[in-house]
Amino acid sequence: MTGLLGQPYSPARASYDLTRLRRNGLIARVPGRNTYRLTDDGLAFAIFYIKVHNRVLRPLLATKRPQAPPPLRAAFRTIDQHVNARLADTRLPQATA
Repeated sequence: MTGLLGQPYSPARASYDLTRLRRNGLIARVPGRNTYRLTDDGLAFAIFYIKVHNRVLRPLLATKRPQAPPPLRAAFRTIDQHVNARLADTRLPQATA
């Protein structure tokens, strides 16, 4: 996580993040162990995210491909604005490019 965030990732932060994922029903703790598994909802969310990334975001962000049609670019801008607003609300650090 430190490499992804560009800053230290403490055990307290990891515990907090795991708790949020568990409370939102995306993961469940394996009884008697310090491990977690994806719930059905967590798996569905992961699959949805992968599909959106592979089918929408990756093609839009590809520099060698022709430019997307205007309606798709507008939809991407809307998604980007909503994601940025949500990240600002949660005070997550911006990723460095």
